[in-house]
Amino acid sequence: MALLTWRIFTLFQVWWRKYTKRTPKLSPAWWRNFTLHLSLYLFMGVVPISGFLLSNSFKANNVRFFSITLPDIFPENEAMVEIGRNAHFWLAYTFLLFIFIHMLTYWKVIRANWRRWVNFINRFQQQT
Repeated sequence: MALLTWRIFTLFQVWWRKYTKRTPKLSPAWWRNFTLHLSLYLFMGVVPISGFLLSNSFKANNVRFFSITLPDIFPENEAMVEIGRNAHFWLAYTFLLFIFIHMLTYWKVIRANWRRWVNFINRFQQQT
């Protein structure tokens, strides 16, 4: 979550520099792009929080990060376990769907980056 917060802060700085020089053309394509990326960032925040809901509702002090027990955000509550399980499941798979939509939208960029990566590995292997 700290890395996500840092990424969002950096994104706002980039937007500030970019859009103070010129305002974006608010075309339908810009709005689709904005909505897709906004939903990806929302899912990046909501999916871990729903996981915390599931873990904390099931058992107190249940979430570990590199052997450090993270503090409970939600109280232990047996009635919330099923809600947390369903929320985490559906949000995670919907997030995955949005990732695939993002990949399809930027397929040319993905292919170009893949070719660059393969060429880099091939050149590296030829040198050794």
